[in-house]
Order: sequence, then C-alpha cells, then structure tokens
Amino acid sequence: MTPYPLFDRSQLKLLPLEARHHDMTIADVLPLDADIPLCNDPNLAIIAERVVRARKNNRPVVLMMGAHVIKTGLSRFLIDMMERGIITHIAMNGAGPIHDYEMARIGATTESVARYIQEGQFGLWQETGDINQIVADAVRDGIGYGEGVGRAIAESQFPHKDVSVVGNAYRLRVPVTVHIGIGYDIIHEHPNCDGGALGAGSYHDFLVFAHTISQLEGGVMLNFGTSVMGPEVYLKALSMARNVAFQHGEEIRHFTTAVFDLIPLPEDSVHHEAPKTDYLYYFRPYKTILVRTVADGGESFYIRGDHRATMSTLYRRVLPHF
Repeated sequence: MTPYPLFDRSQLKLLPLEARHHDMTIADVLPLDADIPLCNDPNLAIIAERVVRARKNNRPVVLMMGAHVIKTGLSRFLIDMMERGIITHIAMNGAGPIHDYEMARIGATTESVARYIQEGQFGLWQETGDINQIVADAVRDGIGYGEGVGRAIAESQFPHKDVSVVGNAYRLRVPVTVHIGIGYDIIHEHPNCDGGALGAGSYHDFLVFAHTISQLEGGVMLNFGTSVMGPEVYLKALSMARNVAFQHGEEIRHFTTAVFDLIPLPEDSVHHEAPKTDYLYYFRPYKTILVRTVADGGESFYIRGDHRATMSTLYRRVLPHF
C-alpha cells in the first residue's frame, strides 16, 4: 500500500459535451480550396521536391504534429494527402485524437481553459472520456492507441467522421501513432482512465513509429508545431533505428527534415546549434531536428508561419505530382 493519499476520482462531476461552449465547430474545418494566403518561403519548394522524390522512391513521408494542426482547420488537407499517398505516417500528441474524436462525434471541439478551470470543469466531459475505454479495448485486441481510436471512429455512426484524420487513417491503413505523457490530456482526469492501458497503447505506437523511422533513409520527416513530443520521440526512435542499422552495415543518414513553427530563428545559423547561453538552445526542434540528427548526411529546413499558410502551400506544391 502506498503511504501517499490518492485523489478520489469517484467524487468528480462529469457533464455532457452538449453543456460545453465550443471554440471550434465543423464550420471551421477548411475546405481544400479555401482562400488561404500562400507562404512565400522559397524553401517550401525544395521541401515539396524532397517529398515528391521520397514517394517516387517508395520512401516514407512522416508528419509529426501538435493538436493545433487540427484546431486550425487542416484536417481535410491531412486526409487528402493520405488519400493520395503523400503522407505515409502521422504522429500526434495525446491532444490530437481528442480533438479529432470530438469533432467527428459532435461536430465541435475546444473549450476555454480560462473559463472552465475557474469552476473545475475543464476537461471533465462525459463523451470524451469514452476514449479511455476505446484505448483499453485496443490494447486488449493487440493494437495501438492511434489504431484503436481510428477503428472506433471509422466503425461508428458519428455524423462528422468524414473529417476525422484518425478515422480516415484507419480506413486507408496509414499508421497514426499517439505519443502521450501521463497527466497531459483531459481524459486522464476521468474516473475510467487506466494509466496502464494508455501507456501500453502509446508504447505500442512508439514501436510502430520506430519501425517507420528505421525506413527513413531517403525519406522526409515533417514536424508541424510540436516542440517537445515531436523532437523527443523522433530522437529516441532514430537512435534505436540507427543502432540496428549499424549492426547490419547499413545507415540512416540521407533524409530531409523540416520544422514548421512560429519561433523566430536566425536564418544564417539555423543549421548550427545555438550556445547554451542562448534561449534558442532549449527549443528542441532546433537542435534535434534541424541540427543534430542531420549532421552526417541529411538536410533540414525551417519554415516560420501559420500552419494554415505553410501546410496549404506545401499541399498545393506537391499536389500536381500525385
């Protein structure tokens, strides 16, 4: 028995999603022909060419993403790129499938933290907690977190599952892996949360992701707006993949990485690690994705801008080739 008292989750009050004010609805999911200003960064043309080349050579194009990619309305772009075989693997943090699930189920997502934390209601919504059982069922069936949520959405009667990234990935057999941190996500507040099941499901996904990274030679890894999960999960997976490749006289060095974010980085030194006295040293995508992991044969690019502009521009540049 632990000597430390545990929070009693049985006392929590959960409310239905229909009682929540939503900051995003289905109307905010952008159509593919949305009038979005293009990003004029010339490196986007180079990244697009690397994506096209990778797919022509049957090499992976991996997209790691924060949940804001969904929250800025870009789900249809992700789905279409999976449909066309442009994106071959999507890696999300734990918030990604939550927003994706809510949108598919009720056509709305995103709550005001400032509003609901004051009354202790933030995250405590009945239907969203169903994800905990979905993941537990997935683990029981020997599949991972992302595949389990995707299966549940794809096989549901949810009215808006057509805009679900995870559900469509399941239909298309494109892996979506979910990389969580316990305590990070609202479903971890719920009484039905089984930390062991969530951990097992996410670790299964990490091994799926590591296998994809073992094929990265000649491929592309895109990091959209995830400054901790993306670089850290990628770093460990790449180390595992290179460890095995090295034992077989193989290498995983010639590939392209790109970071899409809003942090201003110095254009003249984006490929050189910042000193520890510079706050940019602690921006993990910089040192991990742009510098350290491509230092021996790869190439990297940094694109600064709103996801709506950068992703839609990349989409339009690769589309004629697929």
